[in-house]
Amino acid sequence: MMRMPFRSIRLLLLVGALALSVTMASAQWGGLGFNRGGYASTAGQAAAYGMSEQMRAQGYQNLENSEAAKNWEQAKTLDIQNKMLWTETYFDMRKENRERRAEEAGPRITQEQAIQLAKKAAPPRLGSTQLDPVTGHIGYPLVLTDDVFKPYRDTLDTMFAHRASTGGSIQYSDYKAIQKAVSDFIDALKQHVTDYPAGEYGKARTFLDSLAHEASMPSG
Repeated sequence: MMRMPFRSIRLLLLVGALALSVTMASAQWGGLGFNRGGYASTAGQAAAYGMSEQMRAQGYQNLENSEAAKNWEQAKTLDIQNKMLWTETYFDMRKENRERRAEEAGPRITQEQAIQLAKKAAPPRLGSTQLDPVTGHIGYPLVLTDDVFKPYRDTLDTMFAHRASTGGSIQYSDYKAIQKAVSDFIDALKQHVTDYPAGEYGKARTFLDSLAHEASMPSG
């Protein structure tokens, strides 16, 4: 019988010890996978345990992802709802503001009421003794007959005489010229406000306003 060399025997012993160590570790920790307190008796069972742990970990990850997605959707929904609420509040406030302003302003007047108000606000029309519709002669109040106002009277006399000769049909340029002449007359009267009694000054001022208004009215 052949004797095995000592080196070969030593190598076999080392391989055997290593195999035994691996077998014991696999049995203790579930073979090729950890089984949370169980022990794998075979390599197939260890592989099954390892696959189970992997699937369990994947399930936890999917659950966490699902919860994160739900939280994101809820946050997005709340954000949209907040924006809608803000928009509705903004327009409600604008509507309430308009309604309050409308209440304070009162009911809107009709066109007929506006015409009536304009007539009341307009200065009174001059009678025939104050403005002759045929000749255009102007009967000035006493204050306006003062010599200081003669240039203004002469200008208006000429303009209204021309207006009467055309039957009150004047051009827009003539109308503007009369308005300017009356405005200049009023400015001159204001410069002498302290020279006349308040009552007489008021009559003269009202007369000039009526004279300017007559330029836009038909003659006669």
